[in-house]
Amino acid sequence: MFVLIPLSTVLLTAWTLSPDRFWAAVGSPRAVASYRLSFGASLAAALANTVLGVLFAWVLVRYRFPGRRALDALVDLPFALPTAVSGIALTAIYAPTGPVGRIMRFPIAFTPLGVTIALVFIGLPFVVRAVAPVLAEMGTSAEEASAVLGATRWQTVTRVTLPMLFPAILTGTALAFARALGEYGSVVFIAGNMPMRTEIAPLLIMTKLDEYDYAGATAVASVLLVGSLAVLLILNRLQALAGARAGMRAAA
Repeated sequence: MFVLIPLSTVLLTAWTLSPDRFWAAVGSPRAVASYRLSFGASLAAALANTVLGVLFAWVLVRYRFPGRRALDALVDLPFALPTAVSGIALTAIYAPTGPVGRIMRFPIAFTPLGVTIALVFIGLPFVVRAVAPVLAEMGTSAEEASAVLGATRWQTVTRVTLPMLFPAILTGTALAFARALGEYGSVVFIAGNMPMRTEIAPLLIMTKLDEYDYAGATAVASVLLVGSLAVLLILNRLQALAGARAGMRAAA
């Protein structure tokens, strides 16, 4: 009830609008452009975090090297940093006058690419923290047995390791996507907030609230809510299927 009552209030408030007003609010070109950027950048960042997070977790769990504990602690830094600090730091780095922006031959800050990079930054810890404990608990016995039976390294990774990690990977991906879709503070600085180009949906909601257009803000928020719930339900279903398949494989 603590979670569902506020969420249901958003939907109920949106349904109080007439159909014409509702579709005018959620279907305007500006709103559609913000959905496209928010969902597209969040999905791209979640996929990037899936690859980077698994590799990062693998290195932290399977290798011992100087500074590993410090690196392990740094993974959680996006959790601890205020989102505004993250946004300012990323903008300072990737702006045309920043250390990375001066080197690159194409703009990063104030573009959809900059938005995606910011979402990768804040979402990476979710995948690492979802995969690392499972990888540590899994150990290396299954991989060693696979090697003894004649499997190549690639076959061991694709047929033994990744299937066992798949539910945890999906969990981290879902969490990274959900966090990216609702992120505001770390994105609003690097995005540039240009309507139809780099304006994310949460910023559009804040803009409508500043204009006292509460009905329009609620309508846009309902689209984000329904879309994010649909994606999370799909990922959770895939996670359940992967877990059931892994259990059947272990029983066999």
